[in-house]
Amino acid sequence: MATAKAVSMLSNHTNEIKVSGAFTKQSGVFDQLYTGDAIIQYKRSRVRSHILNYAKNNGSMLELNCGTGDDAIFFAQAGFTVHATDISTGMLGVLRKKIDGKAIESRITTEQCSFTELPLLKNKKAFDYVYSNFGGLNCSAELEKVLRSLDGLVKKGGIITLVIISNFCLWETLLLFKGKFKTAFRRFFAGNGRNAQVEGHFFKCWYYPPSFVKKCLRDNFEFLSLEGLCTIVPPSYIEKFGENHPATFRFLVNKEDKWKARWPWNRIGDYYIISFRKK
Repeated sequence: MATAKAVSMLSNHTNEIKVSGAFTKQSGVFDQLYTGDAIIQYKRSRVRSHILNYAKNNGSMLELNCGTGDDAIFFAQAGFTVHATDISTGMLGVLRKKIDGKAIESRITTEQCSFTELPLLKNKKAFDYVYSNFGGLNCSAELEKVLRSLDGLVKKGGIITLVIISNFCLWETLLLFKGKFKTAFRRFFAGNGRNAQVEGHFFKCWYYPPSFVKKCLRDNFEFLSLEGLCTIVPPSYIEKFGENHPATFRFLVNKEDKWKARWPWNRIGDYYIISFRKK
């Protein structure tokens, strides 16, 4: 009879296959869907500014769940070398096409790898910086395993920055007043994961509080900072909010930029940005 651990491992592996299939199918249209929207551009700018605040010039970076590579390309253009990893062959294929023959091609390497199997990386070494953007890590029920595997991939004094979908989102909770009870409280009761859907493919996501991440990393890493992302600015699934309400959008951006690191705003957004330095 299979043990509970074996069943859990099989379930997680099955979920990863589903995630890979979903984002491979979406890879051809991903950039069309997510490029140009004002809120998405705000999110990317926030994350990149946060990372550049800590990154050493011309350092080496490991990116987890790189997608179609917009961040990898940005940091390569800024002078960093980036090893971009993703579980989706489709996403990595799009990234390779983007950099083929470009001047930055020598600064970006790619590898298909699940973040639950980082010890098996072919390009395994200690990096100056490890980052994961836009909630990719939420696609795993084994976040503790992932976080504990990062120790061997970061140089002493190196930095980790993770952008994780939070377990509480103020904007979603407000949907209670529209009668959308299931959406308003979906993150509260997601202990066994919640179903997500991309291009007709279903898989599970899990929601983790900052305290969980701190606990997993506290033995080998020093906590640096925590910022809320899309706490006051609406989540990007409220499509074209910035384009349709530019004055309001600018007002909300100013407020979020001012309060992003303050309690409670640093933990009630759609995401949070959390950073650590290796001891």
